[in-house]
Amino acid sequence: MKTNRLLDLFRSHQSAVAGWVSLDSAYAAELIGASGFDAVVIDCQHGMAGHAQMVAMLQALSHTAAVPLVRVSQNNLAEINRALDAGAYGVICPLVNSVAQAEAFGRACRYPLTGDEGDRSFGPARGLLVGGTDYPQHANANMLALAMIETRAGLDVVEAIAAVASIDGLFIGPSDLGIALGLGPAAAHTHPVLAAAITRIQQACAAHRKVAGIWCGSAEMARDMLAQGLQLVVPGHDAIWLKAEIARRLAVVRPQPAGR
Repeated sequence: MKTNRLLDLFRSHQSAVAGWVSLDSAYAAELIGASGFDAVVIDCQHGMAGHAQMVAMLQALSHTAAVPLVRVSQNNLAEINRALDAGAYGVICPLVNSVAQAEAFGRACRYPLTGDEGDRSFGPARGLLVGGTDYPQHANANMLALAMIETRAGLDVVEAIAAVASIDGLFIGPSDLGIALGLGPAAAHTHPVLAAAITRIQQACAAHRKVAGIWCGSAEMARDMLAQGLQLVVPGHDAIWLKAEIARRLAVVRPQPAGR
C-alpha cells in the first residue's frame, strides 16, 4: 500500500505544514497541493464542498505530492467512511468533547482487522485505486485520525482523549477554543489563557506520543507553533490567502491618496 507520508514525518520526529481548502474547487485543491505543502485539508465543515466536490478535489490532489486529508462536518460514521473510501489519507474530526466521542471517531477510521477495534465497513472504494490492492490490510496503520479540541468540555478531559489508542493525535481549533474560554474568536495565540490551553493540549499529546496540530490565522502564528514543538500547522486557508493577495495588488495598482 502507498504509505502516509505525514505519518512517516511524524514518526521520524519531523513537522509538517498543511494547506487548507475551503473553496469547492478541484483546481484550487490541485494548485495548493502542487505548491509545496506536505498535506492539504479539504474542509467539509465550514468549507463549501459537498461530497461530490470533495471526491473531485481528492482526485485532483492525487496528481500532487501532498497527503490528502478531510475535515468532516461531524463525528459521523457514514461521513467519515465516505471520506476515507474516497481516498482521504486522514480525517480531522470537529468538536470531540469526550473520551466516548474520541473512541467512536477512532473506530470509524479503522477496519475491524488484525485485532483492531473498528467500525469502518469495506466496500468498493476509491481508496483501492490510490492506495493499492492491499489497501484493506494496511489502511488502519496509514489513516491519520485527528480529534479537534475546541471547546471547554474537550479541554477539560484532553488528557483522557489523548490517551485513546485509536486516534493519532489532537488538532486545536483556536478560534472556537478562544470563544469557549471567553476570549472571543480573534484572541491572539499569545494571550496567556489561550497560550496555556494550547500548551496543555500539546503536553497531553506528548505524554501519549500523539501528534499535536493546530489551525493558524497567520504564517507568523504557524511559525511560532512549529517553534513551540507542535508537529502539524496550517497557516490559514485559501479564501484568506486569495483575499489578502487581492487587497495587496489593489493597493499597488490603486493606492490611497496621502492623508487618507
